[in-house]
Amino acid sequence: MTFSENPALPDEARLLLQSATRRETPSGEGSLVWHLWGPESSPSGTMPVVLLHGGSGSWTHWLRNIAALLASGRRVLVPDLPGSGDSAMPPRGGDADALPEPLEQGLQILLGDSACELVGFSFGGMVAGFLAERFPARVARLMLVGAPGLGITPQPVISLRAWRHLPDAAERDAVHRGNLAALMLYRSEAISEATLRLHVANVVRDRMTGRRLSRTDALLRSLAQLRCPMHAIYGREDALYLGKLAALETALRQAGDFRGLAFIEEAGHWVQFEQAQAFNEALLAVLDRPR
Repeated sequence: MTFSENPALPDEARLLLQSATRRETPSGEGSLVWHLWGPESSPSGTMPVVLLHGGSGSWTHWLRNIAALLASGRRVLVPDLPGSGDSAMPPRGGDADALPEPLEQGLQILLGDSACELVGFSFGGMVAGFLAERFPARVARLMLVGAPGLGITPQPVISLRAWRHLPDAAERDAVHRGNLAALMLYRSEAISEATLRLHVANVVRDRMTGRRLSRTDALLRSLAQLRCPMHAIYGREDALYLGKLAALETALRQAGDFRGLAFIEEAGHWVQFEQAQAFNEALLAVLDRPR
């Protein structure tokens, strides 16, 4: 069953997906699924925007941001990362460092040699950083959103509860709500029934179970190698960085062309969903700047 066939998918996501063009590029023994919005070629003065979602996610991590990018006239490309959503596993490996090559192969098919604006959330932020390091001609500007892998350990350590072994749907939903509150969202009112259903539709399809680089400084080590301008947007209440925002900025400044860090108030880790309007304004303000 593909994501669009999931009967529990919120209408907001179903309608947006219906307006997308689905493309497939190689990934291991199957396909990397892309969702494309906007004109075939980017309007003058803009570049395509590529959005990479977080761990245990899909393109829907960007559900509340795509329309704002389209309204600005931009072309938007959002894959389900290999091992997530409708996409097959990568050819080899099971962590963020295994994904730049199939993504670049897909971007070559979809964009040719054209550069893009690359935005990566959480696990996808690590992937974006690695891609920008390995394929510098592809990325004109990098935006990190809530990205880990900077050598900063959350305090207290975030512990997510297991749920796959639970036979009762209500019990599983209770665990999912708790996990959303522990890691993803700051405000309890942000965890609506629609948000829960969206989250569940994503996590049940997660096959990338080996994500360990987020607990290292792998992204931090890549930042110094970047050749493109790098910006960052984080929720001020991001559970990964509570009490460590100064250390976060110090780490991000290791990028060779660091341009700035913006904090979104009253927002946790999934900042672009929880405070979509403020995030969209901050993102577009960056994208509208000369590179």
